Amino acid sequence: MAVKTLITGFPRIGEQRELKKVLEKYWAHEAPFDEVEAAARTLRKNHWRLQKDAGIDFISSNDFSLYDNMLDTIVMLNAVPERFAGIRDKQEQYFAMARGSGKAAAMEMTKWFNTNYHFIVPELCGGMDFRLDPAKIKSEYREAKDLGVAAKINIIGPLTFLALSKTKDGGESFDYFDKIMPVYKQLLGEIAKLDESVYVQFDEPAFVRNPSEKILSLVQRAYKELAGVSGGIKIMVTSYFEHALEAVKLLCDTPIWGIGLDFLYGGRNFEGLEYAASKNIIAGLVDGRNIWRNDISASLELLERINKTIPREQIIVSTTCSLLHSPYSVRNEPAGPVKKYLAFACEKVEEVSVLAKLFSSDCLSGAEKSRLIEENKRNLLSDPNSGLIKDGKAGDGPELPGKSRRGTYAERSVIQRRRLNLPLLPATTIGSFPQTPELRKARNNYRRGLISAAEYEGEIKNYMDHCVAFQEELGLDVLVHGEPERNDMVEYFGELLEGFHFTRNGWVQSYGSRCVKPPLIFGAVSRPEPMTVKWIRYAQSKTKKPMKGMLTGPVTILNWSFVRNDIPRAEVARQIALALAGEVADLQAAGIKIIQVDEAAFREGYPLRKENTGEYERWALEAFRLAVSAADASTQIHTHMCYSEFNDIIKTIEAMDADVITIETARSGNKLLKIFEETAYQNEIGPGVYDIHSPRAPSVSEFREQILARLEVIDKDKMWVNPDCGLKTRKWEEVRPALKNMVEAAAAVREELSRAGKS
Repeated sequence: MAVKTLITGFPRIGEQRELKKVLEKYWAHEAPFDEVEAAARTLRKNHWRLQKDAGIDFISSNDFSLYDNMLDTIVMLNAVPERFAGIRDKQEQYFAMARGSGKAAAMEMTKWFNTNYHFIVPELCGGMDFRLDPAKIKSEYREAKDLGVAAKINIIGPLTFLALSKTKDGGESFDYFDKIMPVYKQLLGEIAKLDESVYVQFDEPAFVRNPSEKILSLVQRAYKELAGVSGGIKIMVTSYFEHALEAVKLLCDTPIWGIGLDFLYGGRNFEGLEYAASKNIIAGLVDGRNIWRNDISASLELLERINKTIPREQIIVSTTCSLLHSPYSVRNEPAGPVKKYLAFACEKVEEVSVLAKLFSSDCLSGAEKSRLIEENKRNLLSDPNSGLIKDGKAGDGPELPGKSRRGTYAERSVIQRRRLNLPLLPATTIGSFPQTPELRKARNNYRRGLISAAEYEGEIKNYMDHCVAFQEELGLDVLVHGEPERNDMVEYFGELLEGFHFTRNGWVQSYGSRCVKPPLIFGAVSRPEPMTVKWIRYAQSKTKKPMKGMLTGPVTILNWSFVRNDIPRAEVARQIALALAGEVADLQAAGIKIIQVDEAAFREGYPLRKENTGEYERWALEAFRLAVSAADASTQIHTHMCYSEFNDIIKTIEAMDADVITIETARSGNKLLKIFEETAYQNEIGPGVYDIHSPRAPSVSEFREQILARLEVIDKDKMWVNPDCGLKTRKWEEVRPALKNMVEAAAAVREELSRAGKS
């Protein structure tokens, strides 16, 4: 009997980032939307055929998106915020919600659970006219069918949609359950017309994050109603990234067809199997989030455990989650010592297929099974003959005073204010300036040996000169060097540290058209020599204002890399922290007064279950404090965090003890800042007032309103004015007016506060 296979979802950006390129041409008015649609059809066709050729039984439709699947769901439900309602053109409206348009600010983005993927946060309000728009879903299903693929249809489940939404009228998102459920049921009615039998995969990852009593109270109601829609609909409910035990017990008492569970990261899902004897179990075993080859022997053992409770004919071999979080394929990677251990999305499809054949009773001979298992063992990191470094000590670090800085913030701030002499509401940026085509060309030419090191350095220094002069002209108070020498905030440091490996084409979608190429950490991490000192020292020589030293923090480097799964993450973080501590010491010795150690990914590394957070907090906090432990009291340490909910980690942020923390708040307003006010956070804060993920440049009055709003929850003596994040993804024609307006607004508010203080 052949065991069936399923791929939870597939990457959409393309092997050569085709979707990214055509979208950016369209946004730049260099290509019509027809060209975007044509590229999207080609990508979907290739992805479906690839999975079909591998023998996958359940292939997804509607996992593809031009920007984000949550945004697609917003459109499907007509949950369009009022500020975009006047945009009649559907494509223009769609991208305006994601990127902003005119005076309409873009919708909020935040991280998809504990990944580096960003989704658009739905905004719900009482006056919304929820109604069905099934066009995309029906079109893509028919498209697949025309290619001979009887695809399952992926849909974000109603409970996850509500759990990840925010409300604009003060209520709870689950108050909208009765308003969106009729639309979901109507959708299934439309899907039922597509074929005699259609499989629908409802993604419900909200079930893995300590589900509330409210969400659990709606599980059975939701899926009894959805499964009750007439027609040949077979519903599978899928969760991933952790266990969903509480919800599984409830789902087993509904007439759904199957349940998808992550058995790699959600060990307690095994406990739910005793309730699921009548259900098909989609067994997530091939890791959708890492890039190392699947351990076939270990996966077969897990399948045998499942089979003790669930009949073999009810088990479907699957990926643990969507392969959206993996690069496309290893096939174009150059030969090297690491390549044989890698499996990207295409290879993971094959792994699912092979694993199912090995678990099937009659697909392969005993000799063939033994051959495949032995071959697999030779391609695993754990192979003792791999030749890759598995352990070892990091290189000698600097002389450190201890595991953290000496002195309290109150003591340090007095020294720092005297040394820096900054004005009220000091204005700065987060770090990077636009990465222009000329910069990328110079970097590429240098790597290919087409220009000399001296020529390349000249290009970089010219760009820094421009950045410094521009910031001086604007009147920013603390400057940055613009990071022209850096390709990526993690990749740059990984290239200069021992123990890292880099792919040629290992791109992963972060949001929209934005892709990142995470490095691979495969050995002991150490710093052979200073990484940033030369560039920061040069930039500082061009100005009398403080120039920030810019480093990426140890936890972010870890969380934005693909890390070996046979070495404790805490140990890898400690090694990175020691290397960065040496860099902090060298920057300080070079006369740099402010050093920013970005921890953009600190929050996203948190375990999804509260009971597991303590150990992560312990070693992550220890790593950050170790990284900055070489800093004297007079050196001001900044850190930056991206889209985060801080309510449950505020004590950890306080324990990080950065002198200044900058955070993204331009789209979310004061919501993220309330906890800093409620806990009387003592250190300084730079709440973002400029949404850098949108191409629009806010006016002076908009910036002024943003600054005044932040002052409602932050003391004026502790507030900085800055953008949400770095500016590398924006264009100079967008950045120039935006920063000019930001600085002008900061000066105006500063003057208003000064006059108010004198009156």
